[in-house]
Amino acid sequence: MGFSFLKPHQQPQQNNTMSDYILHWNADPVLFWVTDNFPFKYYGMLFALGLILGYNIVKYIYKKEGVPVADLDRLLGYIVVGTVLGARLGHCLFYDFDYFWHHPLEILIPIQKIDGAYQFVGFRGLASHGGALGVLLAIAIYCQKYKLNLLWVFDRVAIAVPVAGAFIRFGNFMNSEIYGKPTNGSWGVVFVQDDASLLPRHPTQLYEAFAYLLITAILLYLYKTKITQRSNGVIFGVFMVLLFSARFIIEFFKENQEAFENNMVINMGQLLSIPFIVLGLALIIFNKHKPVTYTLQ
Repeated sequence: MGFSFLKPHQQPQQNNTMSDYILHWNADPVLFWVTDNFPFKYYGMLFALGLILGYNIVKYIYKKEGVPVADLDRLLGYIVVGTVLGARLGHCLFYDFDYFWHHPLEILIPIQKIDGAYQFVGFRGLASHGGALGVLLAIAIYCQKYKLNLLWVFDRVAIAVPVAGAFIRFGNFMNSEIYGKPTNGSWGVVFVQDDASLLPRHPTQLYEAFAYLLITAILLYLYKTKITQRSNGVIFGVFMVLLFSARFIIEFFKENQEAFENNMVINMGQLLSIPFIVLGLALIIFNKHKPVTYTLQ
């Protein structure tokens, strides 16, 4: 891992303030090599750590409310599968449909054809909106199968989701990917490994990560006010509005992921955020003020 604070311009007339410095980020995304062809990356480690932390938050809530933790363990399997499949399919469908239409094998297998031969490259492309849809669908299937109250589960899982999202964005930072536009100033982060321009840019991965951690704190506060005992799906609605509004705003500072987005008034990430925000507002405005039970009555 390597980074340093360097002055972009060595001009004697300038004051030596922190605004004169930028961060040159040159971290190796590989934590260690399992074999010569199989890397273990920070991204994978942080992805797993985010899921573990999120799991323990919901585990605390389940124990506090007297719900068997075994139910949560079963739900976790659904969420992990929904997250990975949704995020992968979301990227393939929303951002690079033409390529994966002609390379369907690469959608669910972490390989790529290079110089006529398939090589392990990991999954280069996971869409958070697809992951969100995958999680929602997975929880819906789980609740339908085990006759559980969908909004009860959504309200509690929503508290932990931003934590997982934050650690995924920390992983993106370690990978030097999904970074922002140039800051046009003497501050920012230079992503040495990926950005040939070597311009200081907005570290939008960190903007999102810290926004998500703040959202978790807000949702935990709402939960401790026992709003879940009085209202139906309000925490889930607040989660949708806050998280996807943050995403919508931060996208203005982020480089477009695909060339076709350059011709759009708002980019794909913003466009996909709007339905989630609308759904969240609907849940908040039209919620039914009545107690919600874990199982269907």
